[in-house]
Amino acid sequence: MLLLSRLAENLFWIGRYMERAENTARLLNVNYYAGLEVSGRAREYWTPLLELTGGEAQLRAKYGRLDARSVSSWMAFDRDNPSSIASSLARARENARGLRDRIPSEMWETLNRSYLTLCFENGDVLDRDGLFEYCAAARDASQFFFGIAFATLPRDEGWSFLRAGQTLERGDNTLRVLQSRFKDADALAARKDPAERALQDQRWVSALKGASANEAYRKRVHTGITPMRVTEFLLLDDYFPRSVRYSAVNLNDALEQIDRFHPGAHPEILRLSRWLVARLQYARVTDIIEREDPGIEALLEDFNRVGAAITSAYFEEE
Repeated sequence: MLLLSRLAENLFWIGRYMERAENTARLLNVNYYAGLEVSGRAREYWTPLLELTGGEAQLRAKYGRLDARSVSSWMAFDRDNPSSIASSLARARENARGLRDRIPSEMWETLNRSYLTLCFENGDVLDRDGLFEYCAAARDASQFFFGIAFATLPRDEGWSFLRAGQTLERGDNTLRVLQSRFKDADALAARKDPAERALQDQRWVSALKGASANEAYRKRVHTGITPMRVTEFLLLDDYFPRSVRYSAVNLNDALEQIDRFHPGAHPEILRLSRWLVARLQYARVTDIIEREDPGIEALLEDFNRVGAAITSAYFEEE
């Protein structure tokens, strides 16, 4: 059981760290190039991203300033930032290193290759204007890794724990993006400056692009970019794979698959995951945003409760 717990935990966190690396790469890339269009407003554009990922105090202590270069370095290569792309890939590799005899060799090889390629870069990437290529390589590394897992990993408990980690991280990230966007929108609206409205609209477009949802949104929604429409799509769309509802459904599916190997052993986990799916299945976007029943913060807490229950049930058993 101890060996099973260790393997399950490693795969769960590999799923989370690889998804986190991809999410950070998407957000950083979109934010960096959008920020080039709003010269003179670096702080206004980069501060929300730091609030989303955390670490503004540590960044200021290390770099002494908040601008496009310092934030890009902090989020891309800095190992002092536990949520940076390099840190996430390094932690995923460390978890995978102990599973080399348990996972397909192709999974280890692609993860190790990504680590060697991306985790030893530094500010030279910014000097040569290579941030786009760096973020694209990190995004592709994650997608390549999960693609190999999909094609080669047996559909046993290991697969289910990997998927649970991936979908839990994805749903959590999308909710945090939306939470940050609404916080920014409230602050900008309070200023009643027409120029701020353009900045707000641009940030909602960035939210779509950060989830690779811009094209899918425009095919589904034909009324333009509005905060409520974008939020509804990213929260509740049944078919878009990075929506919160889609992530919750797939998280529940992975946990139900795990439960088939241990029937009835941990009913509380399924109760929590099914409750999360039900809340997203029947809620309307106005319920979540206007009435906060449930609100974005409550949904984040639901995802966190599922994650804590998984840890307590499967990774902390004696």
